[in-house]
Amino acid sequence: MNHVLIATSNDGKLRDFAGAAVSFDIEIVPVPNFAALPPVIEDGLTFEENARKKAEAYSSAAPGEIVLADDSGLEVDALKGAPGVHSARYAADAPHLMDNNTDDAANNARLLRELKDVPSDKRSGRFVCVLAAARNGQTLEVFRAEVEGTILNRPRGTNGFGYDPLFYFPQIQKAFAELTSEEKAQYSHRGAAFRQFLAWYQLMKNGTTT
Repeated sequence: MNHVLIATSNDGKLRDFAGAAVSFDIEIVPVPNFAALPPVIEDGLTFEENARKKAEAYSSAAPGEIVLADDSGLEVDALKGAPGVHSARYAADAPHLMDNNTDDAANNARLLRELKDVPSDKRSGRFVCVLAAARNGQTLEVFRAEVEGTILNRPRGTNGFGYDPLFYFPQIQKAFAELTSEEKAQYSHRGAAFRQFLAWYQLMKNGTTT
């Protein structure tokens, strides 16, 4: 079985990637000794900047291997795109100054407070995922996917992580936290971006791209 190195220790992301990879006979493997590596400060202004920065840094720790890193988050139109690149640190008083992520429940609580007076027809938003594939410290390719939905006024479901309980996907009339692993791999932003990567990866293996 082929394997893909993922630069994350986030159990939710690892589950998402594994779910998307299962039908391709590919094993998802964290970067070796990931927890012992110096953390990468995610201070980019865009998802792509952060994804590239992580992929390049962590690929240097796995010479010759293709390392995949993602940056992802929620953009809410009524909040002018927030929480955006600060999605994982949104509960902090100054998310842009935080090095560590804040608790999912706290992030969700702040989002609900911010949208308290926003009517249901104005609560549109999207999940965004950008994946960067790098080798030996250089980005090889970048993949981006988005999925549109609306923000609920209370959590639904017990699966997933992050803002999944508040993100309603009209296409199948479920919140992301109500999806099975298979459904999330099919419909999510991370699953869509990962499928783009897998198509490119197959071309790489066959020697038809560089």
